[in-house]
Amino acid sequence: MKDKKNDEISNLSNNNSEELLTGKSEYLLESEEPLAESLKMRLEKVKALKKSGKKIYKNRFDKNSDIIDIKTHYSKLKAGEKADSVFKIAGRLIGFRKHGKATFSDIKDFTDKIQLYVNQKDIGEEKYDEFLNLDIGDWAGIEGNVFVTHAGELSINVSKFELLSKAIRILPEKWHGLKDKELRYRQRYLDFTVNPEVKNVFLTRIKIINALRKFLNDSGFKEVETPMLQSIPGGAIAKPFITHHNALDIDLYLRIAPELYLKRLIIGGFEKVFEVNRNFRNEGISYRHNPEFTMLEFYQAYADYNDMMDLTENLIKFVSQESIGKLTTSYRGNNIDLGREWERLTMLEAIYKFGGIKINFDNSTEELLSVAKDLGIEIEKDSGKGKIINKIFEAIAEPKLVQPTFIKDYPIEISPLAKRHPENENLTERFELFIGGEEIANAFSELIDPGEQLDRFRNQVRSKCEEERITGKIDVDFLKALEYGMPPTGGEGIGIDRLVMVLTNSNSIRDVILFPLLRPE
Repeated sequence: MKDKKNDEISNLSNNNSEELLTGKSEYLLESEEPLAESLKMRLEKVKALKKSGKKIYKNRFDKNSDIIDIKTHYSKLKAGEKADSVFKIAGRLIGFRKHGKATFSDIKDFTDKIQLYVNQKDIGEEKYDEFLNLDIGDWAGIEGNVFVTHAGELSINVSKFELLSKAIRILPEKWHGLKDKELRYRQRYLDFTVNPEVKNVFLTRIKIINALRKFLNDSGFKEVETPMLQSIPGGAIAKPFITHHNALDIDLYLRIAPELYLKRLIIGGFEKVFEVNRNFRNEGISYRHNPEFTMLEFYQAYADYNDMMDLTENLIKFVSQESIGKLTTSYRGNNIDLGREWERLTMLEAIYKFGGIKINFDNSTEELLSVAKDLGIEIEKDSGKGKIINKIFEAIAEPKLVQPTFIKDYPIEISPLAKRHPENENLTERFELFIGGEEIANAFSELIDPGEQLDRFRNQVRSKCEEERITGKIDVDFLKALEYGMPPTGGEGIGIDRLVMVLTNSNSIRDVILFPLLRPE
């Protein structure tokens, strides 16, 4: 019975393969239709190779070098010179140039590419014909010596080779084949192959995350993991994704933030904690929003938002130096200097500085609405003073915050988890960091009074805003934890994707996420 089932699967796979490569399959992309005949020829070649007994999908290859190491070590060889060492490399073939009984080819591994020189007299006529039967896109294992051609090109003189994996589909040509943004996001594996600069963005992203971890580890923070499936969404104001757990027969939410669980750890005696992980928000998609994104959140006992500002400035300067090797970057046409003194402004000061508008909480709601109307800002019905002031700030000041700037003292109305400002009951000890006009970080002195936290949750539950009502559900367990006592604490979240955008000069969050969410084709 098992063998019959396997035969059915095999036949189905073979039929789909033929359809795929003759242009009949639903899987053939519109952009590939002109290539259908070439794809068919590739399939015929695969059939012939299999029929001849050739193994075209190998199990392994014992390589001993990366291409970048070879190019670095032998960069000073002159034309005509060679090295005696034998190297075994592996990668994807990306070009062929035949010259009679010799052929030049290019092979590319994860680190770099190098030229191959294959001569019939060195490997024999049969193996030479076998090499000529390879295609662009095939993965090959190569053995040979390093030399420099008379044209000055560092190359490998091939003595042995083997096909490791046959490519059936045809790689797009670099300059004309893979320029469509959506296609590049869907087929990121091809994006890396034909657009090497894309790979560099993600290598920088890896360095950024490693540097974040190193700085925090070296500063005494402990990395932890908290639940992604939560019974109550909290820690931010956003619309969550809802799922269902069958065994317990309960609805659960993909987390919008890890905040309330990280605070539980501070209550439990951890003094410094951080987490690098995914958040999920069921919101729109834009150049700076993806429903699934990566956040760093960290909390420090006995600290406030001023301590968090100091820590954040040192952290991001360290990350920039470690990842891109400097404290300056270019983003959206602006030169950004992370090495300068980072400005600290209150929200009201920023509105006056960038808009020339002097407002505060002494103004009536009607006066604030009039200011917003004159600026063409749409205000939601029943918004309080805090929300109106924040909308004015977002419209006239936020886009102008190009150099690193901390905006602090946010309205309490939009900061349900932040400690009330001791000098103004309408404000909280909260800041956001802006670089290149983008919000990079959000932090505050944590609200540790369980009674006031309960009142804030209740206000959210009564809100006319759906997202506030959902994320304002009263987390009784968290309130119970607060009642056991939480020390003064500073907490912060940094959007890693946006930080990567700024440090790599990427125009869209999709450019820094390996596989961004897209509508199915």
